Amino acid sequence: MATPSIPVVRPSNWNLPNLITVVRILLAPVFIWMLLAADPDSGLRWAAAIVFIIAIATDGIDGAIARKHNLVTDLGKILDPIADKVLTGGALVCLSILLELPWWVTIVILVREIGITVFRFVMLRDRVIPASRGGKLKTIAQSVAISLALLPFNQVFESAAPAINIVNTVTMAIALLLTVLSGLDYLAAAAREARQRRRSA
Repeated sequence: MATPSIPVVRPSNWNLPNLITVVRILLAPVFIWMLLAADPDSGLRWAAAIVFIIAIATDGIDGAIARKHNLVTDLGKILDPIADKVLTGGALVCLSILLELPWWVTIVILVREIGITVFRFVMLRDRVIPASRGGKLKTIAQSVAISLALLPFNQVFESAAPAINIVNTVTMAIALLLTVLSGLDYLAAAAREARQRRRSA
């Protein structure tokens, strides 16, 4: 007698982790307005930086909740990196508009982020590609570098401004390097998998 199969219950897309991710996306335009409207050493600039830090910090919170309570969904895998890119991309563009970050740095990072995002959407017909370990490390590095760039420490501690600028430059350089390397890693992994599928076909 055949054992009846147990149906797989998939978590609803409308769960707490995905809601947190949506809130993170909605905070992006608020943060962008605050940053562009603020003076470099004003309270609004501090508020913009804090909004960014809180919003980007929820990335780890929603992921932890989803894994702990088995609420990981394909929608969440898609929305999560989009939320990160909207926040970080908006911050980078704003910093370049404010002449606090070279445009070439912003362009390199955005080209990688948009390119990999488009690639992941193209691959949706076959499978959902979650963020890799390198991609997650890149996101952390970007979050730290952008947070330091947003916080106007060099305006408050003018005597330490040269050292603060060096720290900001080094952290942004690390973020840029990891961004490029993780993008190349995505493409290399996709190429390896494509070769394996051709061999098994």
